[in-house]
Amino acid sequence: MASIAIRRLIARLVFFSGLLLMILGSVFLLGTGTFRISVFIAFSFIIIGVLCAVLALKLNKRSLYLFFAAFFILLGFFLVFFTLRIIPVNFSQVWPFFSIFTGLALFPAGWHRYGTIKIGYVVSSLAFIVLGCLLLVFSFDVVQFTFKKFILHWWPLIVVSAGVILVLVSLGTKGKPEDVK
Repeated sequence: MASIAIRRLIARLVFFSGLLLMILGSVFLLGTGTFRISVFIAFSFIIIGVLCAVLALKLNKRSLYLFFAAFFILLGFFLVFFTLRIIPVNFSQVWPFFSIFTGLALFPAGWHRYGTIKIGYVVSSLAFIVLGCLLLVFSFDVVQFTFKKFILHWWPLIVVSAGVILVLVSLGTKGKPEDVK
């Protein structure tokens, strides 16, 4: 019985590996030199993400692996798009996307861990996403003032936001008496 499950797992890994190698080889045909190295690094993140996803699904309740899987897959595809110049901007402008990817990766990790939406994961996820979006606004010079001026002038808003986040997390994590062990 176990050997059938192992064979199926190996067959799936071989299939996905073959699919990734076909895509990687096709992208390598498009460029030379440092382009190939950048694409290889991007696909390495995707492969690491897929391996973490397999570990998350095979090991019961391992939401940490699922978090890393989602994060590395998002990062890998982002780097592929960046390398192929589908995202035609400098890296110094798009680094806040890493915060957004962290927030997006927390959603499946929380869902996998609890089997439902938990406020602690949602608030944390939204905090990372909002932070990334805020940093993107300054990174792309959408506003006329700098991030430093924003922090110096609006620091009380940051303190209030941190307090709201902590209150929401504490309200969402209070369990019923039967939940406490």
